[in-house]
Amino acid sequence: MKTHYALLALLITAGTTARAQVVPAANVPGLPLSGTLSYNLGYTQTVYFDGGSQGPAQTAVLSGEAAYTNSSNAHPFRLMYSGGDMWSIASSAGESGVFQNLLVSQGFIGPKQGLTLSENVSYMPEAPMTGFSGIPGVGTLPGLPVQPTLSILTQNTPSVFDSTNVVYTYRLDRATSLSGNGSYQILRFPDGNGLEMDSWMAGPQITRQLNAHNSISAQYTYSLISYPGSTFTMDTHTTMFGFQRTWSRRLQTNISGGPQWIQSSDSAVIPSSTNLAVNATATYKANSTSASLSYFRAATGGAGVETQFGVEESSAIANLTRQFNRNLSMNATFSYMRTGELQLGTVAQPTGATNAELGGVGATQRLGRYITVNATYTAIEQSTSAILPANAINGFSQMISFGVAYAPRPMHFKK
Repeated sequence: MKTHYALLALLITAGTTARAQVVPAANVPGLPLSGTLSYNLGYTQTVYFDGGSQGPAQTAVLSGEAAYTNSSNAHPFRLMYSGGDMWSIASSAGESGVFQNLLVSQGFIGPKQGLTLSENVSYMPEAPMTGFSGIPGVGTLPGLPVQPTLSILTQNTPSVFDSTNVVYTYRLDRATSLSGNGSYQILRFPDGNGLEMDSWMAGPQITRQLNAHNSISAQYTYSLISYPGSTFTMDTHTTMFGFQRTWSRRLQTNISGGPQWIQSSDSAVIPSSTNLAVNATATYKANSTSASLSYFRAATGGAGVETQFGVEESSAIANLTRQFNRNLSMNATFSYMRTGELQLGTVAQPTGATNAELGGVGATQRLGRYITVNATYTAIEQSTSAILPANAINGFSQMISFGVAYAPRPMHFKK
């Protein structure tokens, strides 16, 4: 515990020193790079209550984020790191451990074509439980994938996720563009208490701008999922047709869907079948209010638990943020996720589905230029008719978090 307090004091001291350096020197000439560097530091305490499988507990989180982006239009580069340490301070039932996420992206943009390479690697001590994509009391970490890598919420399940992505785009004419996407992803569990996966995905997409407000697209994606330690594999072929519309400067929608053909190396486990894949988003942005709504449905390689090879995932996420004045903002979020079995073959497998719901509200108050305080309330409920491991969350849980963050003004570098 003394180590944690010493680390907190060191970060606060470093932040105070950095503030003195940042304010008078927003632009730093003479360096061999140009771009923007930003960072922030935070401390949060979270109280869990009303049971579920979590039980009463209290945890503390020390976290930080740093991001650098260059100012090149032809060769855009981005580096983002976020991480911290979470430990129990009132009960051994609380989660603990280090969490980290690193995103590196490099682009090569020309008049008619572009290439983007990116690497995203993360280490998490548990299944994501804040909006299905973050750490309790901290929220979403920059760079994490929108869709969770573990679709069933579990405790004490350290995981490593690594994703390598390549995107190539070519503009055929003023209204039509062609792109190709490829990725390789791995999911590992250092403690051996989850279903490890490797997946390859690739496919082309064509987009046509109809007018200033509407565009259409068609996309094909092939994916191959394998499981280390097993000879079983699963592959999918997905064709999606999309429609994007800009209703106004404030409202935009994007919806795509189509058939998904599923095959496996052992039809006795998962026979060939056809599924429906859907991906839809709606965003609204006004002067002081922003809102988003997203829906996702597809068959995936698994839910991160040993009992399920292939699953059908459905999730819906709604977010609302309101800025009341320069210093006060509030937000609300609701998420629903369902993880069900694929059509089963003749081999007996656990049956049923798992449903998870999450709702939360939060407020952030700025104190001066660089300090903010925040408070959040989150409720989680997960129920299942499937056979899940003992570390899966089962029941209703609540948490209240209070935190403080230090975020100095970004530093701008010029050559």
